[in-house]
Amino acid sequence: MTNAPAPPPRRPLLAALSRLEDGIDAVRDRLLPRRPGHIAAYRGWGDDARVDLIGRVLADAPQGGPGENDSRWRNLRHSVQRFTTDEVRRQALRLRLDAHDALAVTDGEGYYAATLPGMRAPDGLWGAATVSLDDGRLETPQPVLYVHADAGVGVISDIDDTVLDSSITDWKTAAQLTFLHNARTRKPLVGAALLYQALQQGMDGRGRVPVFYVSSSPWNLYDLLEEFMALNGLPPGPMCLRDLGLDAGMFIKSPGHGHKLERARQLIARFPRLRWVLLGDSGQADAELYAEAAHEFGERIAAIYIRDVDPDRDSPLDTAVDAQIARVAGTRVPMLRTRDSRAIADHAASIGLIRPDWLGPIEREVMRDAGRPTLAEAATEAAVAGERGPDAPVG
Repeated sequence: MTNAPAPPPRRPLLAALSRLEDGIDAVRDRLLPRRPGHIAAYRGWGDDARVDLIGRVLADAPQGGPGENDSRWRNLRHSVQRFTTDEVRRQALRLRLDAHDALAVTDGEGYYAATLPGMRAPDGLWGAATVSLDDGRLETPQPVLYVHADAGVGVISDIDDTVLDSSITDWKTAAQLTFLHNARTRKPLVGAALLYQALQQGMDGRGRVPVFYVSSSPWNLYDLLEEFMALNGLPPGPMCLRDLGLDAGMFIKSPGHGHKLERARQLIARFPRLRWVLLGDSGQADAELYAEAAHEFGERIAAIYIRDVDPDRDSPLDTAVDAQIARVAGTRVPMLRTRDSRAIADHAASIGLIRPDWLGPIEREVMRDAGRPTLAEAATEAAVAGERGPDAPVG
């Protein structure tokens, strides 16, 4: 295994903009100090060695339903509010897990990070920590994924166009999804829920396979993505998203899509007893990033699945993915460009990642999900509804 590359040097323009942002925030903090009103405690992870916790302190909780019949204007208003959150800087926090305490202080964007000693193994996958202000107010539970040493396999999955239909090849539909829809009106990709349940159950059926999600979506959408997964039966798991700020040195931000590979490296090194399944899509840089992981980690990568975002036609996206598949041909890591969850399940069963008795249910779910309106169709319906009036529901 090679070491992760050093971070790129900070660009002068970005550094100047970051200083300007810090200065504006400092003035605003003096004139209009923000009081903490909400702790966004993101899902943590760990084992009996240590636990990693991250989150954010905000002046107010995110807005946004969801209501199945919320109008597109209500969704738009909530989306704008989501991207204009007031973070609370330099806020002292206290975290507790089992008998262990830790202190943390939020950074310039309101984020905190803390590492605690290892946790007691829960009966299943999940334990719980708590986080509060240093004076004990706003105590908030923080779920913690326990990674069992004998799990055998772990999963790292992209979100957009891998489990969530965001129509990355159609920017108009993607924009409508981001700003005019909520967790109840977003669509999962066909068969994704049962496929991921099968992967989490593993060959032994004990349900101990940990699932981690990585995405280039901003942290502002965290609660919406959490609710989407719960509504659609996707296994919960820690998410690594991105921040929209300018601080290049912030501890949970990296440029572009490279943070997906960065996170994969960290998890693979962190849990050395596990082999890993990597899932992504052809619409972004997932194939290139995961191919790099195959070269770095070899057979520690059990399989790579790249979902084809335009399966009904040949495209430059397909050519780019196929080039990466050829690149890893000598690594003995299976890497496939797949049409849907059924194709992934067939291959996963053939190499012992899921039990064969999942194939029938996944097949039926794919067929059922395929009968739903596509996002493009839903966007068209929303546009028609908009012509009827501002409060027309989005389906």
